[in-house]
Amino acid sequence: MATAYKPKNILITGAAGFIASHVCNRLIRNYPEYNIVVLDKLDYCSNLKNLLPSRSSPNFKFIKGDVGSADLVNFILLTESIDTIMHFAAQTHVDNSFGNSFEFTKNNIYGTHVLLEACKVTGQIKRFIHVSTDEVYGETEEDAVVGNHEASQLLPTNPYSATKAGAEMLVMAYGSSYGLPVITTRGNNVYGPNQFPEKLIPKFILLAMKGKPLPIHGDGSNVRSYLYCEDVAEAFEVILHRGEVGHVYNIGTKKERRVIDVAKEICGLFSLNPESQIKFVENRPFNDQRYFLDDQKLKYLGWSERTTWAEGLKKTMEWYVKNPDWWGDVSGALIPHPRMLMMPGIERQFDGPDVSNPDSPSTVDCSSESQLVSPAPEKLPAQKPALKFLIYGRTGWIGGLLGKICEKQGIPFEYGKGRLEERAQLLADIQSVKPTHVFNAAGVTGRPNVDWCETHKPETIRTNVVGTLTLADVCREHGILMMNYATGCIFEYDEAHPIRSGIGFKEEDKPNFTGSFYSKTKSMVEELLKEYDNVCTLRVRMPISSDLSNPRNFITKIARYNKVVDIPNSMTILDELLPISIEMAKRNLRGIWNFTNPGVVSHNEILEMYKEYIDPSFKWVNFTLEEQAKVIVAPRSNNEMDASKLKKEFPELLPIKDSLIKYVFEPNKKSFA
Repeated sequence: MATAYKPKNILITGAAGFIASHVCNRLIRNYPEYNIVVLDKLDYCSNLKNLLPSRSSPNFKFIKGDVGSADLVNFILLTESIDTIMHFAAQTHVDNSFGNSFEFTKNNIYGTHVLLEACKVTGQIKRFIHVSTDEVYGETEEDAVVGNHEASQLLPTNPYSATKAGAEMLVMAYGSSYGLPVITTRGNNVYGPNQFPEKLIPKFILLAMKGKPLPIHGDGSNVRSYLYCEDVAEAFEVILHRGEVGHVYNIGTKKERRVIDVAKEICGLFSLNPESQIKFVENRPFNDQRYFLDDQKLKYLGWSERTTWAEGLKKTMEWYVKNPDWWGDVSGALIPHPRMLMMPGIERQFDGPDVSNPDSPSTVDCSSESQLVSPAPEKLPAQKPALKFLIYGRTGWIGGLLGKICEKQGIPFEYGKGRLEERAQLLADIQSVKPTHVFNAAGVTGRPNVDWCETHKPETIRTNVVGTLTLADVCREHGILMMNYATGCIFEYDEAHPIRSGIGFKEEDKPNFTGSFYSKTKSMVEELLKEYDNVCTLRVRMPISSDLSNPRNFITKIARYNKVVDIPNSMTILDELLPISIEMAKRNLRGIWNFTNPGVVSHNEILEMYKEYIDPSFKWVNFTLEEQAKVIVAPRSNNEMDASKLKKEFPELLPIKDSLIKYVFEPNKKSFA
């Protein structure tokens, strides 16, 4: 066997994450003569607390920054005299890759490329260990008795594994073309303390602790191999010292388990009945049935798995029971298909200088093109909220309510100062606020009603079309999800969707109502926004809230009219649905959504409730659409929206009449009695 390699100065990327933190802590503990530099941008699944065992060591340094910053990476390699890189930093959650695959390309491929190029330029790296995954091999046949070996063909089946395979190709190319001393690892699933609970085992443990259902994708027959984190950290210790340049090493185990069996065992740890506790949910777009590795090559280096499954699972369970709040609020990660947490910009905060931003006032010029980096502060910073909202429409009804909800939920937010049609002003807002999400509740509906738009068409276009598109484009440029409050008043009952038929317009249906100029602009911008993959469009209809003094409230409006039509319509109860829109942002939901309560309610049915709960003496008079047309400038939209997509995502969503009673009439009953 070749002479053991002895590094001096090691750069570990992504070491505030799960696996890399265990590797870092192990090396700090076992090799005080090694200098360890950690580079981590503190993304949603990173946590400085994972590095607590290493913080007090004199040979440990933490730098907050992104591997995609070429100047920063070059500077670190030179100033820290780095001779060894262990590259763990990556986006790794498959569910997230289905929702935002471009971010995986940026982090996993581009970030790796930046590191490799820096190694080539500096010419001082003696080992570059690239951490990949067993998923690059693709699905293993169910009856295979021999696992994938290091020379097996790469056949990735999801965006995540495709980006890891792409990164591997770059690593191999730099090894061949420039002689970089590269080593690649491909590992099975890892579990243990400190893991962010978007992954199966910690998610199931936290859900079981709360007595909540354990969601299983598909039928749970998928097979996975699990290794305990300390065993994996030891594997990297062995590969660092004994691995041969140019080689690939599988880090695996032949002990396989079906997902359904893992869920049952976790139920057993908490004395829960699997029959009632396990919930089968929609499968991933593609879910590999099995990954199976041949790990013989690594065993030749002297490594072997030490921790039994029962022992490792028990240790993991005990750690999460003792540290339930390690990650703060992780409710968004515990849903069956978490996709909201890895939006660009959602990072855990660090009170030291942000060396990834050359304009940061806390960085220090050291007469170099790059910025001076500093070690972690003496005291570990408190975790700050991972969300920050930028809201447009401060003076509007929905915009004002959003601010109140954020205050109640403790979500930091600011209102936008710029005008939507002024791109420079929007850019200034983005740069000043640094939001994780943008909410667009601004727009022209007209005062006192949409008839205003008929005589103010340029103003309506400027805000509803130009402004909305400009904001969406600026958000896309900065990798930010935009929640856009649109309208469902772009449809009208027709032969395919007759009145009182229960057949509603779906998200994919083409708008058929052009009676008002307001609706025309909204139809136009909705169609154009389909080209922006960073937008979530929420079709609001005839909004209602518990504030019956607000003149924009649909109930307040019709209660003040001399005459009203009586037509069933889909409507939006803001008290119930606006908090759902914030949850949709957290889940990183996109596309078009009919943002109404299920079902329809007519004008007369609402006024009957008003009379029952608010004013027993209230009376009203009906008139026909033909009679209405004589007193309004533009026709009005009447339709039923199919809310089944929203109901599927939020099963607790109430039907329109039940929501009216719970959120509007019951709360006002006493105050008006």
